[in-house]
Amino acid sequence: MAQCEKRDRRARTKEPTMATSSSRESAATLPPLTSGPHRKYLGLISIVACFGGLLFGYDTGVINGALRPMSAELGLTPFTEGVVTSSLVFAAAVGALSGGRLSDAWGRRKTILLLAVLFFVGTMIVVFTPNYEILVAGRICLGLAVGGASGVVPVFLAEMAPYEIRGSIAGRNEVAIVIGQLSAFVINAIIGNVFSDVTGVWRIMFAISALPAVALFIGMLRMPESPRWLVEKGRHDDALEVLKKVRSEDRAIAELGEVEHITEEERAEQQIGLGAILTNKNLVRIMLVGIGLGIAQQLTGINSIMYYGQIVLIESGFSANAALIANIAPGVIAVIGGFIALYLMDRLDRRKTFMIGLTLTTTCHLLIGFSAMTLEEGNPLRPWVILALVVAFVGSMQTFLNVAVWVYLSEVFPLHMRGFGIGVSIFALWVANGFLSLYFPSLVDAVGITGTFFLFAGVGVLALLFVYTQVPETRGRTLEALEEDVSTGAIYKVKAPTS
Repeated sequence: MAQCEKRDRRARTKEPTMATSSSRESAATLPPLTSGPHRKYLGLISIVACFGGLLFGYDTGVINGALRPMSAELGLTPFTEGVVTSSLVFAAAVGALSGGRLSDAWGRRKTILLLAVLFFVGTMIVVFTPNYEILVAGRICLGLAVGGASGVVPVFLAEMAPYEIRGSIAGRNEVAIVIGQLSAFVINAIIGNVFSDVTGVWRIMFAISALPAVALFIGMLRMPESPRWLVEKGRHDDALEVLKKVRSEDRAIAELGEVEHITEEERAEQQIGLGAILTNKNLVRIMLVGIGLGIAQQLTGINSIMYYGQIVLIESGFSANAALIANIAPGVIAVIGGFIALYLMDRLDRRKTFMIGLTLTTTCHLLIGFSAMTLEEGNPLRPWVILALVVAFVGSMQTFLNVAVWVYLSEVFPLHMRGFGIGVSIFALWVANGFLSLYFPSLVDAVGITGTFFLFAGVGVLALLFVYTQVPETRGRTLEALEEDVSTGAIYKVKAPTS
């Protein structure tokens, strides 16, 4: 009861110093990380789980090169092209929300297994579709899987990782996403140019993704459940067994004690359920921060390049086949940027990373708009200048925003609402993504590349203001320490360690 009263008093008086001190003392009492078989096993877990990210990337990126031959075979109109593309994205919004809730109730591991089945079934429906309607049904199935993976896999990785390297472990999923997108671009370019005369060539492009879906299912059968979820469900012995596989024994016991302490406090204060979230202004505020970050990430226009990059490059002056090949360049820089981001994740504060990323992407938007406006159509420099700026934009986005946003969303929410919190945030992210993917071709047609990227720049300025005024820091603290600071509101008053 004394602990409850202490935390209630801290919430009312807004004493961030005490929360910060207790948070750092808690982290300081944990034994240091050590190398050994447990670190290798943690690496294996991250590789297997990241097949979900790989499928996410491939299934969202494959439409970039498959859309033109698909439209020719099935007789799609510009509107139905938008429906085919955006149906996956809107379904992903539902998948993110339902996947988060399901993972809270059923477990992270079991949910990922279910997602692997959805990836495989959706792929088969698309590959063997006889018409537009069944194609959309298959894309919806894939969207549910993509959305679920976008929320559950980062949470699973964040809950498995020690806080010192949580950013680089959870961030691996985003690198897997862009590797999946690059794989889709490369495979599309090879198949699209070598087998361009083959009817149904786009079906082969989609069929490739069945292989990682099988690998994800088989791999996750041998992976453990999240120890933090096990504690939440009262399975303390199972949680300790898992922690001992991915930590040294003394570290595992110490971490289990932290998680048990926080879980007991939540139950004592009845901080469980949707009602508890909505009646705590600090939890509502952190939900709005997560939603705002998700929307801001999408309204930079990154997925307009990933979905419609070929269209942008054709509008810039490339031929159709040349655009298909040139489209690989943004995919390559995205992967390079992802690996740089992993290096920076545990070295650079999240807020600083967001600010740098939004400044760079907004600058790239302005430069693309000015280039499209000043370089006339037919100018041989025009397509290459715009391609270079698009590559710079994607590199900036991937290095400073994409990985950081996914890591941030996986760590900022308290345990009792983590699946729900990231689900709602990613639901908003996917809805923004869906409207952008549905209307981007019409936007380019209405205002051209110049107007489109100037609009993106305007949104970038608003996103910068949002991050500067509303987004708190999370780097350098355990999930349990963050949980206390988020619940009391102290997180908005403190900074992460500079080391």
